[in-house]
Amino acid sequence: MPLPIDPRPSTLHLPAGAWLTVLDCLCGHFPRISRDTWLERMTRGRVQDMQGVPIGVQRPYREGLRVQYFREVLNETPIPFLESVLYADEHLVVVDKPHFLPVTPAGKFVEQTLLARLVQRLGNPDLAPLHRIDRLTAGLVLFSAKPASRAAYQALFPSRQIVKGYEAIAPALPGLDFPLLRNTRLVTGEPFFRMQEVAGNANSETRIEVRERQGSLWRYGLYPVTGKQHQLRLHLAALGAGICNDPFYPQLSAEGPDDYANPLKLLAQRLAFIDPLSGEPRRFESRLSLTF
Repeated sequence: MPLPIDPRPSTLHLPAGAWLTVLDCLCGHFPRISRDTWLERMTRGRVQDMQGVPIGVQRPYREGLRVQYFREVLNETPIPFLESVLYADEHLVVVDKPHFLPVTPAGKFVEQTLLARLVQRLGNPDLAPLHRIDRLTAGLVLFSAKPASRAAYQALFPSRQIVKGYEAIAPALPGLDFPLLRNTRLVTGEPFFRMQEVAGNANSETRIEVRERQGSLWRYGLYPVTGKQHQLRLHLAALGAGICNDPFYPQLSAEGPDDYANPLKLLAQRLAFIDPLSGEPRRFESRLSLTF
């Protein structure tokens, strides 16, 4: 059986270094991928220049050279949850993503991603996510279906013209007054995939409200103004209410297989915006829900 292959190549501008060949650079830049793996990919033409010409193992290294390569995963584990397409037209596709499914290929996931599933399901290789949510988070993801209109929708996010609403279940915070606004500075922490709050000018902002109280657990409404990595998870954890079943915050759990029975209690619940093409208001609601 052939290896699952990402249908879209990844691109790398070769960084500065003292390597002799492109192969040496790839091995140095991606230390978790063995040299034998890169040799095997090159032998099968899975490492190419931007014209699609295979790069051989003796190709000299040159800083800034653009290389494209196809990610492959051996024995990819199926994710036993299905996405739901809530809306689709010639420009947009709106999907409810289940917990544990990544939006795009990364790490050990290629075919078991929302993008790969939708490309196959809808028969549209031009699909591209307009934003992302964490693999462990469930809920709404907006896709562009047509390259010609993609930029108009992408522009909604940096200009903050998209209203996003999330829901989380986390420990009660009876000592705080709600709603409250959390403004802090987030930077990359240790290890690299975790974020941390530090002193300095705020670069993240979340409005937090309480929707339901169930003893020691509350249901929170979260409204991010900014979109930093893990922003909602870290903001609640920093207040003393790490989201239920979060393996990263406030403490990093030991790495292990996904616990499908205990998903992260975080849901991307609402998206609202003015359509840049039609001028009409758009509002989408997830059909998923969080239980105590």
